[in-house]
Amino acid sequence: MSPSHHTAFSERATVVAHLPAGPVEYRLEGEGPRTVLVFHGGHMRAGLALGEEIFADAGFTVLAPSRPGYGRTPLTTGTTPASFADATSQLCRTLGIERLAAVVGISAGGRTALTMAARHPDLVERVILQSAVGFLPWPDRLTRLGGRAVFNARLEAGTWAILRSLVRLAPSLGLRLLLRDLSVLPARQVLAGLSTAERATLAGLFTVMRSGSGFIADMLPVPDCAAHVSQPALVIATRHDRSVPFAHAESLAAAMPNAELADSRAGSHMIWFGPDYPRVAAKIRDFLAAA
Repeated sequence: MSPSHHTAFSERATVVAHLPAGPVEYRLEGEGPRTVLVFHGGHMRAGLALGEEIFADAGFTVLAPSRPGYGRTPLTTGTTPASFADATSQLCRTLGIERLAAVVGISAGGRTALTMAARHPDLVERVILQSAVGFLPWPDRLTRLGGRAVFNARLEAGTWAILRSLVRLAPSLGLRLLLRDLSVLPARQVLAGLSTAERATLAGLFTVMRSGSGFIADMLPVPDCAAHVSQPALVIATRHDRSVPFAHAESLAAAMPNAELADSRAGSHMIWFGPDYPRVAAKIRDFLAAA
């Protein structure tokens, strides 16, 4: 992601499709002949685009649904990654998309992307995972307890209101506090490695995140389908990630028969804000071009 892409975070327009499985909020952008499906991470939704420029710039249309419990997609539309993968395949059919050039799983969206690839191999050609949660136990006990306490549906609005105020009033302090959960490195060091524009983008992102009822659902265990993902897969992760340990990427790359592990040197979970992101982006472009 070049510095020119690091601007204040603004929500993009979305629509809601009323499918047999239930309502699904989504965003469809671009005029490209081929489509990439992006499953966002925790605390995100369809209207927030993170790291998608790589696909748009390469001429792909991007389809980004809100996962259940986020945005305007209720939990009832897909109470498991399997049921939401099926709902997303309904969405693709409704939109006239017969083949997906790739399904992208970001962070907590990784297991949905893998489940989609395993359940709908006729639809999904390739898999790209970015700082993705795999099928190892996740998150750790402390995060699970804390997450249930502050990100449950009753309290999450207040939690995010406090975080928003902190990031607005004391950006460096707020970012350091948030980066502590995203990196094994000292937060000051990670922050020092970011450009002014990257800091602004990250601060902007943190001020528009919400958890809805989705994050609590994200913490539930999911059946391991990695061995059934036969498509070419690119697994991108950094060893500095605290929120999703690198072991997740290693286990996924080992379990999938046709996977490649790409080691990012980013200082935190947010691989798009790493000094070597241009190298990672080139790898993604090459991977998609090989189709």
